[in-house]
Amino acid sequence: MTPNDWNKRKISEILEKVVLPVNVMKNEEYREIGIRSHGKGIFYKGKITGKLLGNKRVFHIEPNCLILNIVFAWEQAIAKTTQNELGMIASHRFPMYRPKNNLCNVDFILYLFNTKLGKNLLELASPGGAGRNKTLGQSEFDRLEIVLPPLSEQIKITEILSTWDKAISTAEKLLANSELQKKALMQQSLTGKKHFPGFDGVWKKVELGKLLDYQQPTPYLVKSSDYSNEYKVPVLTAGKTFLLGYTNEDFGIFNKNLPVIIFDDFTTASKFVNFPFKAKSSAMKILEAKEGVSIKYIFEAMQILNYPIGGHQRHWISIFANLVISLPSSEEQEKIASVLSTADREIELLKQKLCSLKQEKKALMQQLLTGKKRVKVAEINNA
Repeated sequence: MTPNDWNKRKISEILEKVVLPVNVMKNEEYREIGIRSHGKGIFYKGKITGKLLGNKRVFHIEPNCLILNIVFAWEQAIAKTTQNELGMIASHRFPMYRPKNNLCNVDFILYLFNTKLGKNLLELASPGGAGRNKTLGQSEFDRLEIVLPPLSEQIKITEILSTWDKAISTAEKLLANSELQKKALMQQSLTGKKHFPGFDGVWKKVELGKLLDYQQPTPYLVKSSDYSNEYKVPVLTAGKTFLLGYTNEDFGIFNKNLPVIIFDDFTTASKFVNFPFKAKSSAMKILEAKEGVSIKYIFEAMQILNYPIGGHQRHWISIFANLVISLPSSEEQEKIASVLSTADREIELLKQKLCSLKQEKKALMQQLLTGKKRVKVAEINNA
């Protein structure tokens, strides 16, 4: 139930449009902004001369405004301008709005439009078909209604949510740093540039096909794509998605000689798998290590191979199996694999922490932005 001191307002009551036309000079340089979808903020385009801008209508950026991309507002291409954008420009497709009558806080409005409710409202104000035909209408946007708490509570809510944003940003930086550290470790340890203490043996150059056996996935292909999280058996792809879902099929499950590498024969994408699974695509190869070879070491070595993919063809038998990697002794392979596995575990923990922070923030937004959870606002005595 909406709190009594929260009021329904039209956008036209709380925001006013900012229009600051640029008098474009042919010999001057300008820098335009863009807005990423899904609430991912503002980005900067390269510098451009007034001559190249031509007759394009552009406008000065004013800080502390709500700004939208009218073409992709329906997928939350919305942001807040700051002092960082002062001196930059935006095209007519990026309308700006400043608070009106001291009724709203820009950060609060931005948080609101980045919720599921906010997305629904932006879609409502963007009539038309999918893609570029689904454009935000000025009058439709002005007529949107939202429920607002008092300004002091809006500010307090944004302060709380910004604390979560900072925690998420810190977690993202830690994750990115750990991933970079692992890449550097891979470049050194998988090429023989760095040896761990106690290992100084000679490395060999060996073709992948001499280190790995392959299986076709046919016996392990899933029959139905009716997946559910209530089922137990994972269905995998070697592509970016990796886990497609879970099936209740209890037959044709790959569960021997684990761990293995699954390899997409067309894209050459690969994944390391250490649990039973079923496959979706017949284009997958299941790669198993030959005796005395560390499957984890081979997988990591495959990740740093620099092979350009050309054309829509199968790659394993004709090309990839013939690629050469550097190979140390079995003992050194295991040591390198162990160190890289430790790095993987650290990265996975950071990913879980980041995911948890995002979920917690999402739940908190749902409560704070609807009034289900109230915040205490300190009373200011002006006497």
